[in-house]
Amino acid sequence: MIADLNKPEAKKPTRDGFGKGLLELGEKDSNVWALSADVSESTRTHWFAEKFPGRFIQVGVAEQNMAGVASGIAHCGKTVFVSAFAAFSPGRNFDQIRVSVCYNDVNVNFHASHSGITVGPDGASHQILEDIALMRSLPNMIVISPADMEEARKATIAAAAVKTPCYIRTSRQNTPVFTTPDDKFEIGKSSVIREGKDVAIFAHGVVTYDSFLAAEKLRQKGIDAAVINCHTIKPVDEEAILKYAKQCGLIVTVEDHQVIGGLGSAVAETVADRCHVPVKRHGIYDRFCESASASELLQKYQLDADGIARKVEEEMKVKK
Repeated sequence: MIADLNKPEAKKPTRDGFGKGLLELGEKDSNVWALSADVSESTRTHWFAEKFPGRFIQVGVAEQNMAGVASGIAHCGKTVFVSAFAAFSPGRNFDQIRVSVCYNDVNVNFHASHSGITVGPDGASHQILEDIALMRSLPNMIVISPADMEEARKATIAAAAVKTPCYIRTSRQNTPVFTTPDDKFEIGKSSVIREGKDVAIFAHGVVTYDSFLAAEKLRQKGIDAAVINCHTIKPVDEEAILKYAKQCGLIVTVEDHQVIGGLGSAVAETVADRCHVPVKRHGIYDRFCESASASELLQKYQLDADGIARKVEEEMKVKK
């Protein structure tokens, strides 16, 4: 992490990290291919397409076909990345992902941009909040939700190396870049942003940095909160979950996703199987959301720093 987390170096969307990672892979490996569903600039695959047009396929607005084409290319021994808005991939091609990719266990990596409520004014049709629940249910699928642009770059490179289906969830919203190129990234292993003994906050994606800010606010009220960046939701870091469950006696999960089926469910499942510690799942509570700016929506649904701090404080009162 950078020296002062209260002063991150910049604000950039995590989708940029995917685009940078894909370009880096393309420069090193001629077996890397990319596909887009007519949104290459929005999902940052256009950087790859401009440099490697012979390894880029624009399938058009046809996400189902894109998954099938990607599976076919992967069967030829290629490492394939497909990129679209999360609302449409996996939102519209779940069957093709399940059968053509996961059932065959081929090296296709799905980059889903514009996820969660931070697409803001695009409204409920595009604010997909169920994608993690869909993808983590699939055998052979790895699910990653990077916390910032730099981590998204590393996640893209790591996904290419595992040779199994991966899902990388990114956002359009500018978020603080608070990790560095030197920070270690490993699929399936969380990273600790802040140590604490009273409560453990497990977060992923765009709300991770706000979870850190929430912990700083809680510190001023005498609550010592650990913050864990759980960037890999499948396979989830069970070792870290159990460690902080025992260390803190309370876990609060935070995510820009439905509380049903996301990180909160993965953490709760782990705790239910192994130990008896309360888990509060904080996110979107089984509803569709409105059209508004990203900041307005994060504030309304208490997924900004102030809202997260309030939720944790409420759970601390229950714990005591």
